[in-house]
Amino acid sequence: MSHSFKGIWITDDEFANLAPRDVLFLGLGYKKMDCSEHRDRHILFRKKFNLEKNGKSRMFITADDYYKLYINGEFVTQGPAPCYHNNYNYNIVDVTDYLREGENLIAVHTLYQGLYNKLWQSGDNRHGLIFDLEVDGECVLCTDETFLTKPHDGFTETHTVGYDTQFMEKQDSRAKCFGFEYPDFDDSDWTTAKKNNVTDHILVEQKSKSLVFEKVEPIISELRGNTLYLDFGKVYVGYLCMKATGKDGDEITIKCAQELNADGSVRYDLRAFCKYIEPWVLSGGEDTLEWYDYKAFRYVELDLPEGVKVSDIYFNVRHYPFTPVCGLKKEFRGNKDIEAIWDVCFHTMKYAVQEVIQDCCEREKAFYVGDGCYTALTHHILCGDDSMVRKLIDDAFFSSFITETLVICPDCSRVFEIAEYSIMLTYLVLWHYRLTGDMEYLKENYPKCVELLEVYRNKYEKDGLINVDDKWNVVEWPANYRDGYDVDLDPAKPCPTPHVVMNAHYHEAINCVNKMSKILGKEPYRDTTDLYKAFLDAFYDKERHVFTDSVVSDHVSLVGNFYCYGFELCPDKECEENILSMLRERKISSVALFTYFPTLMGLVRREKWDDLKDCLLDPGAWIRMVSEDATMSFEGWGKDTKYNTSLCHLTTAAVLPFLADIDIKKILE
Repeated sequence: MSHSFKGIWITDDEFANLAPRDVLFLGLGYKKMDCSEHRDRHILFRKKFNLEKNGKSRMFITADDYYKLYINGEFVTQGPAPCYHNNYNYNIVDVTDYLREGENLIAVHTLYQGLYNKLWQSGDNRHGLIFDLEVDGECVLCTDETFLTKPHDGFTETHTVGYDTQFMEKQDSRAKCFGFEYPDFDDSDWTTAKKNNVTDHILVEQKSKSLVFEKVEPIISELRGNTLYLDFGKVYVGYLCMKATGKDGDEITIKCAQELNADGSVRYDLRAFCKYIEPWVLSGGEDTLEWYDYKAFRYVELDLPEGVKVSDIYFNVRHYPFTPVCGLKKEFRGNKDIEAIWDVCFHTMKYAVQEVIQDCCEREKAFYVGDGCYTALTHHILCGDDSMVRKLIDDAFFSSFITETLVICPDCSRVFEIAEYSIMLTYLVLWHYRLTGDMEYLKENYPKCVELLEVYRNKYEKDGLINVDDKWNVVEWPANYRDGYDVDLDPAKPCPTPHVVMNAHYHEAINCVNKMSKILGKEPYRDTTDLYKAFLDAFYDKERHVFTDSVVSDHVSLVGNFYCYGFELCPDKECEENILSMLRERKISSVALFTYFPTLMGLVRREKWDDLKDCLLDPGAWIRMVSEDATMSFEGWGKDTKYNTSLCHLTTAAVLPFLADIDIKKILE
């Protein structure tokens, strides 16, 4: 049962009467939205109150878009996880140890980002804070119009990075708002908060966990003239922290990077369309660097004015809670190449997962459903915690209020659709059951899976084939790894013809739901006899014993055939052997982000363990990443295999289930 809030949504004058706007637009191609107003708003709140007696204390809290909570000067937590306004998450936080008898201070730093992107549902004019504080079950404080508020005057936008994902900001430590979280801060010029009169949030408890934080010290700190060079040893995600002293108006330039240039300087203009460079203006006293939003980096350069001193430098690393429950398979231990792959991908799954199982941690920070099915499964296997799997399944199905075929980046403004991705949820629902045995969750999601497939059947199926012509059919990405796949896959145009990969996904989804039916003691969702015949008639070349790309092409691609192999659609042994020969000759590195997982799945289903090991040891795949000094997995096999490669990307780390000491066949069969 959701908490019934006594507090009200509070905001400031700018947002109090600002009507929410619809940002959830459907359609082919990329949409643009004017975000010139109400952007990068840091809005602060403070409230002092007296507590006669402290006891077991809980706070029910959320803010739109985001909050950081402080009590009596100490940082407590932050959130919420990305979500839609009509399914808006609140956190339940144990704050017993932060409160004391007598006077207490609650301080909250909220952010309204205001950008139209794949991270948050922002740009929608919704801002506010709401909380209830309970002590021993009794509400002792809640948000109302007695709270004090002020826009933070210490941050100024310099530029955006990625796909309008994040602001780079100038921090001016001369601003009066720094230190607002401390009880002795002078708030005499602050105004009272305003009730948000037009809020339409529907609040639900966040079922996933809050982030945890680790302090990582630099392994190298070297002064080169007036430039301080830092290396934290690996790519992490979070905030650079330090103190600095200098003259009033001195400006430190901060450059962060995931790799070095050839001359040893930091490459702050990232491959992933992020320029990690920001100024920090000093006050003349001892100042503290206070980033609000996170970055993904390893290296730092600090350009220091003459006489400026810095100290207490560390990386405040943030990630989803992670306690490993499995390790590398015994038969792989001692193989230095596989151990290196394990180390890079394991580090990625531990440190790159944030409040959602996003794809990359810099360019998009997006919660993709398709590759998320593979990476959420991987996270679950490694740490035994299914909350990221549930977050993906629940939020993806919830997006049916936008479109009955679901969106593939839930919980954000930028509505995005990919033909294959929604029905891939059926795979994850089945895998979750195989891992947990949770019959109730399977019962909850089975009818949603059936309903989704029925939508695809009624909208897109004709004569046993489907052609999803109103969404992007991605097949494989980046496009240069499609092996000449002979279908026009322009995301801005309708897909012109039924093709083998989309139909292979459709068969796998139906087969997964039929397996669910059997587990639940139901009749099969659907007989696939005629459907499979139509599939073979359309795509199977009986003479060459391989699959062609589409109903109007005789082109044979690795991508099309590897999917058919992975999803067990080969009609005879000769076909299986032909595809296996393609794999042995061309290697797994001939495909990329979306094809490698079903290919390895096909090897596992047929117990081709030697071929699986050969894929892992392909020098052009994961070993290439390692050879290019990866500490987190890349968005591709090498730094230059994609035009905007993220060097902090989860998808290629989803190889870990095939390396872990688990019975992967039992999960994927």
